[in-house]
Amino acid sequence: MQFRTELNVPTAPSRFSRTKGIFTIGSCFAEVMGRKLQEVKANTLVNPFGTIFNPLSIHKLLRAALTQDESKLEAGLVEQNGIWYHYDFHSSFSHSQPEALLQMLRAQIQEAHTFLKQAQVVMLTWGTAYIYERQDTGGLVANCHKVPQKQFTKRLLTLAQITHDTQQTLKLLQTHCPSLQVLLTVSPVRHLKDTLPLNSVSKSLLRVAAHLAMEQHPRITYFPAYELLLDDLRDYRFYAADLLHPSEMAENYIWEKFVQAYADQAFTNFIGRWAEVQRELAHKSFHPDSPAHQQFLQKLLQKLKSMTPEADVQAEIDTVQRQLRMN
Repeated sequence: MQFRTELNVPTAPSRFSRTKGIFTIGSCFAEVMGRKLQEVKANTLVNPFGTIFNPLSIHKLLRAALTQDESKLEAGLVEQNGIWYHYDFHSSFSHSQPEALLQMLRAQIQEAHTFLKQAQVVMLTWGTAYIYERQDTGGLVANCHKVPQKQFTKRLLTLAQITHDTQQTLKLLQTHCPSLQVLLTVSPVRHLKDTLPLNSVSKSLLRVAAHLAMEQHPRITYFPAYELLLDDLRDYRFYAADLLHPSEMAENYIWEKFVQAYADQAFTNFIGRWAEVQRELAHKSFHPDSPAHQQFLQKLLQKLKSMTPEADVQAEIDTVQRQLRMN
């Protein structure tokens, strides 16, 4: 008897290399996937502007990175309780001095630009179709930074607005990075503050917009993270304690589906070998100074050194060498 409906993710027409550059931007799910890519030593830049939820703000930052346009950066500065923030960026970017914050943001834009120029893939993760606009200027904000809500207007994007902005961003990507592949995802994390019924409206708009983008642009694929959690796993056992975010088990399941669909053979092979190394690194001996464990560490050290042409494993090498010196 079958107790679940498994979703089979189609194999990507062009698989990803571990070394050629994967750029993630968007909601907290972009952080999750980006972290997992980093854990397997993939060449990844993860959410360089912090967690951003709505597609228009995500696209705005992506366009800024592509064009290196900083001309209007100062207009987004806001001071709150003696600390300066920027309406386009996550609150993790802050400083007591506005000019220092601007320098920080310019450095992030430059880092993102440099990475995008050599990247193979950009992964966009949309979280919500709701946006906030400033009452004083009408400008879109990615983060309200705890400024009183009366200073903003909250509204739902239309499908036409999302589709138009997506098309403009994809054209710019094509101009600046013609070989770049685009992977679209909709975050499976529910936005409870919108209420569950309106969260469904929001996610539906994002999902349709992603579908239209994929139909219109041949270099776009859609990864069904949203469907994997809500339709395949479909059980609160696969949610974290807040009952909104996926649990570690669910994240691992979605990650495995991602690897099966998108990782090339060399990437997949490395993941298998690296998982074995990680298990050995996590091994705790009851007798760390025994000859057997010392021999185990020496073998592990040689295994890590043999991987240096493929990946940056210096931190792991240092860890093993410290254990050898201690014993």
